[in-house]
Amino acid sequence: MKHKILSYIIFIFLYLFICKAGFSLTAFEKNNITVFKHAKNAVVSVTTNTEQLNFFSFQVSQQEQGSGTGIIWDKSGLIITNYHVIESADKITVTLRNQFQYTAQVIGSSPSKDLAVLKIKAPQEILTPLPLGNSSLLQVGNKVLAIGNPFGLSTSLSVGIVSALNRELTTENKRTIRNIIQTDAAINPGNSGGPLLNAKGELIGMTSQIYSTSGSNSGIGFAIPVNTIASIIPQLVKYGRLRHPQTGLSFVRNAVARQLHIHGIIIMAIKPNSPASKAGLLGLQETANNTVTIRDVITAVDNKKVTTIDAFLNILETHKPQDTLKLSINRLNTKQHLTINLVLGSFE
Repeated sequence: MKHKILSYIIFIFLYLFICKAGFSLTAFEKNNITVFKHAKNAVVSVTTNTEQLNFFSFQVSQQEQGSGTGIIWDKSGLIITNYHVIESADKITVTLRNQFQYTAQVIGSSPSKDLAVLKIKAPQEILTPLPLGNSSLLQVGNKVLAIGNPFGLSTSLSVGIVSALNRELTTENKRTIRNIIQTDAAINPGNSGGPLLNAKGELIGMTSQIYSTSGSNSGIGFAIPVNTIASIIPQLVKYGRLRHPQTGLSFVRNAVARQLHIHGIIIMAIKPNSPASKAGLLGLQETANNTVTIRDVITAVDNKKVTTIDAFLNILETHKPQDTLKLSINRLNTKQHLTINLVLGSFE
């Protein structure tokens, strides 16, 4: 009898132990759950509509254009998302986690950085912005979590790692975004504009694009670093767009330079009384027989080789008025190699 009781006690003990072990969470799972619980209310759905005119009735109707994801930036009602999510939209609706809906106003946008800032009129107490991380501290192999609305499935979580750093993305207006984060966390259509988080639940990036031949996740996704976002938002809020220090330069298209086998940026024209004019730079010159002579070609800026207008603009974006650009110039008509200092003017 004692043996039966002992066996029964041992059986109960083992059963409880197995049950507890079976339902216990790993540290990895606990972290995922904690981050998601704290971050989910900062993730919103962004739906866009366009106005369509019926040519028979002459009535205007709203047609849904698309949807994406957004991030609550602060308690004033600022929402950030990708520019391509809201591009060409006539009406933008932001839906919070509690299903409250608000019509959003575009405060500022930058197609070249694929970033847009929206504003909604919502009570501060229901707006929960995310803590900001430091994307410059990321390392390949760091854990990341992405939250978004893929294929309209709201507030979905995917987990992965930082697969690579310092990637480059080309936006629709042919500008390059640098220092992009690559991740294998599943990112699909609808995830655009959503947060990429670190294991602390801090915002380290905004999911932007995927590399895919089918249009869905293939294990290669890209995110704009939060440091880039944070540096741009003040300008978008204040001016509605990114502003560049004035140079007074205009350039010949890159394709023309390539056709002429010129390795650099051909200066087309110089604005009168501009920093470029004061620095002595020269644009194209029309000769008496109606031919055009190329004079100045920029080959490097601040000792960095440049071969495209995009490369020049990316360097320019890191400067402010009164900074000095060190330009390496090939003056083709006189076969001179010059170094010219250009003092940047006020924003344009």
